[in-house]
Amino acid sequence: MAALGWLTPRRRSATARSVLAGEASAEAARKTALAEAPPAAETAPATEAEAAGAAGEPEFPVAGDDLAAAFFDLDNTVMQGAAIFHFGRGLYKREFFQRRELARFAWQQAWFRLAGVEDPEHMQDARDSALSIVKGHKVCELMAIGEEIYDEYMAERIWPGTRALAQAHLDAGQKVWLVTAAPVETATIIARRLGLTGALGTVAESVDGVYTGRLVGEPLHGPAKAEAVRALAAAEGLDLDRCAAYSDSHNDIPMLSLVGHPYAINPDTKLRKHARTNDWRLRDYRTGRKAVKVGVPAAAGVGAIAGGTAAAIALHRRRK
Repeated sequence: MAALGWLTPRRRSATARSVLAGEASAEAARKTALAEAPPAAETAPATEAEAAGAAGEPEFPVAGDDLAAAFFDLDNTVMQGAAIFHFGRGLYKREFFQRRELARFAWQQAWFRLAGVEDPEHMQDARDSALSIVKGHKVCELMAIGEEIYDEYMAERIWPGTRALAQAHLDAGQKVWLVTAAPVETATIIARRLGLTGALGTVAESVDGVYTGRLVGEPLHGPAKAEAVRALAAAEGLDLDRCAAYSDSHNDIPMLSLVGHPYAINPDTKLRKHARTNDWRLRDYRTGRKAVKVGVPAAAGVGAIAGGTAAAIALHRRRK
C-alpha cells in the first residue's frame, strides 16, 4: 500500500477497493472463460451498413496478434439499455422483491438520478439493500434465472453493429471480454450467448454456493473496470497498447485510456467530447441522437425500480 501513501484515507480506501474488485473480477473471468472455441452467437447478423462500419479501419484488428484482446462495456454499448434493469425486471416478475423493498429502492434510485453524483453513503446503502435480497440464496438458483431472463429480455436488445465489431476481433484470433458492473455470472451468461471469451463483472462473496450478502471490493464501475482490465491483461500476458476497448460512457474513460485502440460507441455527451478531443474513434448505432439512454424509459414503473435493486447483485464465488 506504500504506493497509495499520497492519498487521503478516504481516497486510499476507495482505490484499494477498486483494485480488490478488479483483481477479483479478473480471477473470476479467467476461471469461467470458455475452455473451448466459442459457439455461434445467438443474435441477428449485422446489416451491410453496420458491418461496413465495424470494418472501418481495415488494418485493425490485426490477425494473429496474440498480445492483443478487446474489452467491451455492456450497457448501451453491446446491449440496448442496462443489463441490471432487464435482470431486475425478471427478478420482480418472479416475485424476488416485496413492494416495501421497492419503495426503499425507489428513493435510492431517485437520489442517484436527481443528485447526479455517487454519494458514498447512499451508494453503500443501496449496495447493502440489494445484496440483502440475494443473501442466503444459492448461486445456481440465480444462474438458472439469469439464463431465462436473457432469453426473455436481452437477446433481442443486442446492437448488431457492436456485435460485428466483437466478431472482427474473434475472427482475428483475439479474445473478447465483456466488462460491466453487472453481476459477473449474469455477464458471463451474456458473453457465452454471444460467443465471446468471457466477462469481467462485479463479484460478490459466496460460501458453499450461497451468497453471504457481501461484495468483494466494490461494484465494477469506473476505476474498478480499469483495474480489472489491467489485472486480466497482466495475467493473460497482453500488451495493452495493442488492445482495444469500447464503451458508451464517460465513466469508462479510465478503462478506455488504458488501451492503444479506444472506441466510443453510442457515446454520451461527455465521452463524445473527450473522444473528439483525444482523436478516439467513434461509432454510433442508434437510430436517433436522443437515444443516449436506450431501454430505461422514465416511466418504466416497478420494472425500472426493480432493475435498480440489482445494481450491486454480483454472483460469483470469492477465492478462499
